[in-house]
Amino acid sequence: MRHKRIPKRKAVLAGAAAMGMVATAVLLQQANASQSGTEAAEGPAAKKLSAASAAELLEPMASQLGDAYGGAYYDEAKQQLVVNVVGDDNAVNVQVRKAGAVARSVDNSTGELGTAAKTLASRATIAGTAWATDPRTNQIVVTADRTVTGERWDKLEATVDSLGTGMARIQKSAGEFKPFASGGDAIFGGGARCSLGFNVTTDDGSPGFLTAGHCGVAAESWSDAQDGAAIGTVQAATFPGEGDFALVTYDDPATEAPSAVDTGDGQTVEITQAAEAAVGLEVSRMGSTTGLNEGTVTGLNATVNYAEGTVTGLIQTDVCAEPGDSGGSLFTADGSAIGLTSGGSGDCAAGGETFFQPVTTALAAVGAEIGAGGN
Repeated sequence: MRHKRIPKRKAVLAGAAAMGMVATAVLLQQANASQSGTEAAEGPAAKKLSAASAAELLEPMASQLGDAYGGAYYDEAKQQLVVNVVGDDNAVNVQVRKAGAVARSVDNSTGELGTAAKTLASRATIAGTAWATDPRTNQIVVTADRTVTGERWDKLEATVDSLGTGMARIQKSAGEFKPFASGGDAIFGGGARCSLGFNVTTDDGSPGFLTAGHCGVAAESWSDAQDGAAIGTVQAATFPGEGDFALVTYDDPATEAPSAVDTGDGQTVEITQAAEAAVGLEVSRMGSTTGLNEGTVTGLNATVNYAEGTVTGLIQTDVCAEPGDSGGSLFTADGSAIGLTSGGSGDCAAGGETFFQPVTTALAAVGAEIGAGGN
């Protein structure tokens, strides 16, 4: 699948903030970060790690721990990776500590949490609800927006209760879940306004960019100016379903597409790689509606039930956003591309929750890499 390209000047916003899509957008509630579990104190001291190093350390460990693995999160303040461990096998705790992480005793394995999420999907797929795994509480956090009332609320509450004590918790959002539309480095198509996420190079060497899938299904051609000439064409788009992402390739194959995010006031953040999100990771979001905003990843593998359909596999954060931010970039200060703005609830005055499409998943699906040849 190929995506189309944006003019050179717009390309500079390489993953910059473009957040938005023509429709209203909604942000789901973030998971609260209370810790339920105890950290094992024995063994060597945990290593101080960057978020990227923590993700690399965790990747092989998650599969090695098997049924004892209960998720993990990054402690930004201590610069440590905390790994949840189920059971009383001391050898597992030693393995975690030797690797340089903190071992923390919890009740629920990722397998059990996954089974609970499947139950929610089969019994409680209700518009205005969402759920994500929060490893800091070792639970699934279920959020219902203000439209979920009466019988629908009763059904959701009963389903959560059926999962058993300590498996999931339910919370209310004051807003209404919707995909966001409008943007940072704005792009226009079919009467819709969205944002450029990150510039990429496709597997055949063509320059392009990623944006939200709900933008990609709204229009085939996109411009960098309202009522302007098209600069890019949608090659692939997913929404709703297993993600919210689209690939647009620039119509002019000579388009320069810098790998950077324009954060305003002449400042840019160079984007050097795509990286996985981790709960606790500090992130920034850029958008034309609300500018540069910061926050933290609060949940992974989130499912959001928009009125337009269910989207799975998202990142949940407490970064605020508003309509006009769809498709825009979620990134770290050290230049890692993390996500594309999908939707949520709330605004940047009262706060709220926001969901993002993981960039790594989008790149793999469309056959592209960050920047010019990945550089």
